[in-house]
Amino acid sequence: MKNKFLIFLLIFLSLLSTGCQSKKINNFSELITAIKSGTEIKVRIHYGKCNLFSKGKKIKNSPEAIGGMTLDVFEYFAKNSIGNKKAYIAASKNNLINYKNKNFFYNFVKIRIYENNHVEITAKYLTRKDLEPIMSEIFKTTINNGNNNGGVFLYK
Repeated sequence: MKNKFLIFLLIFLSLLSTGCQSKKINNFSELITAIKSGTEIKVRIHYGKCNLFSKGKKIKNSPEAIGGMTLDVFEYFAKNSIGNKKAYIAASKNNLINYKNKNFFYNFVKIRIYENNHVEITAKYLTRKDLEPIMSEIFKTTINNGNNNGGVFLYK
């Protein structure tokens, strides 16, 4: 009886541990497949690996910072569905943060992931009262597939 229980316990724990591990998504096709199956997607943005643009000009160095979000609210637009030349997924998050220990602002992040594996992230800090931007930046990169230096890591 003890042996059967131990075998059951080992099988249960091995299934539990394999089911809880995140699996990397390496491209847009894998991302769409995961989304269509209802899988929760986690996004990790390594801003230092991205090209940074501010006020339309490329900035030499991106900050060594990491951000994250889940794609729990998103929209998928197939190619030409709304006049778009490429299919893409769009998502955004807005959170209240304490900026430089001075005041609270909204941290708004919008992400677009395109079918060619390019990614565009818009980051803004907005005032609480009237949502005026005090900082606005655009980051451009690709999905990290393990063989490139892309700044966006996707997990399911």
